[in-house]
Amino acid sequence: MKIVSKITLSAIIASGIFFAGCQSTVSEESLGLRKTDLYSEGTETTGDQTGYSKATAGTSTKIERAFQDAPPMIPHDVEGMVPITINNNQCTGCHMPGVAESLVPPATPWPSSHMKDFRPSTGIAKDGRITKSGKAVDNTSSSKRAYMSIKDNNGQLTGARFNCTQCHATQSNVTDAPENTFEAVFSNEDGATKSSWTGSRLTDDLDTLSK
Repeated sequence: MKIVSKITLSAIIASGIFFAGCQSTVSEESLGLRKTDLYSEGTETTGDQTGYSKATAGTSTKIERAFQDAPPMIPHDVEGMVPITINNNQCTGCHMPGVAESLVPPATPWPSSHMKDFRPSTGIAKDGRITKSGKAVDNTSSSKRAYMSIKDNNGQLTGARFNCTQCHATQSNVTDAPENTFEAVFSNEDGATKSSWTGSRLTDDLDTLSK
């Protein structure tokens, strides 16, 4: 009987503490980082609206690169140009070398790195070993990228570079963005506007199977 009484008394005390705790309420505003209730979506909750450039291609102002050879941002409106598909890539109409320089004002031509194929032809030999450009390899890891194959694509855009928006993005015009104190240091004098991935810069420090 004493044991049962102790158990009963403990249950009563626990219930009292539980119900006493339930009497103090917690406001919805204090549950998260947002300090508004969960039923309203005012400007103080949603923040600034993202706004992209509406300037048409050829009328926009180029955006300086964030660092040397950074993929340039897209300064113009891309409505109707994305998503890029195998049958629709309007970027190539203006940014192809030879065409880009002839436009007024000139567009940014893609660099020679976009016209070289860095992917070795990969296969499986009869013994099950992986082959890179026809050579069987035991380990595809190489600090010198020894299994990279650099092939000229005859002046055409390579497949790996075809989807422009995998690297190039539009810039949002946000007036209340956090301050950016980063200062770029370019290795080339014109690094803020031009790519240096040409000539030997493409193959520095690479031991390759074929060039």
